[in-house]
Amino acid sequence: KDVQKETEPHVYLSKEEVKEKIQSYNSSVTDKLKMTLNSNGIYTGFIKVQMELCRPITVQSSSGQGTCAHSNNDTAFYLPNDCVNTLHISSTNTVREVIEALLKKFFVADNPAKFALYKRCHKEDQVYICKLSDREHPLYLRLVAGPRTEMLSFVLREHETGEVMWEAFSLPELQNFLRILDKEENEQLQILKKRYAAYRDKLEEALGGVWKPG
Repeated sequence: KDVQKETEPHVYLSKEEVKEKIQSYNSSVTDKLKMTLNSNGIYTGFIKVQMELCRPITVQSSSGQGTCAHSNNDTAFYLPNDCVNTLHISSTNTVREVIEALLKKFFVADNPAKFALYKRCHKEDQVYICKLSDREHPLYLRLVAGPRTEMLSFVLREHETGEVMWEAFSLPELQNFLRILDKEENEQLQILKKRYAAYRDKLEEALGGVWKPG
């Protein structure tokens, strides 16, 4: 079940409550990705984000890394949905900062505004997908839910829903999409040609057997 936006109120915890939750969290961790509480009350830890992107992402060329400008050397490709990335963040990092860090890690040149972070959680034997607001703090959500990803996990998706807003893409991105479509069209065409060629061979073989003299 997809929920349009996260509506649960943010509960502010005291420093002592945070300390207790972190101790409980670390005692349940099985992958060594523990949280650390600093003396200033800020804590750090890890979150895992699954990439569920329907459209290709534009990756900066080696010469263009470190900039947001698109170039003719940028490439676009589809990212597998089973791709999971681990980020080390702090309790002060917002959803928007997490999205930007993910894109930077993959050298993605696309505008971060095109993406949104969702949380997937289990409630009453149902799975809910909630879009998080830019001001939410993912590490806080991870701490409250505990380390079990089946209870709470994070998903990166395209921000737009429904009709694709092509005007939001740059000219190089659109040109890359066209190249990908042309490549897929040619691949499908070759598959169809081979399939019908095989059918034709079998028909000709069958016709030869039927009309064979004697």
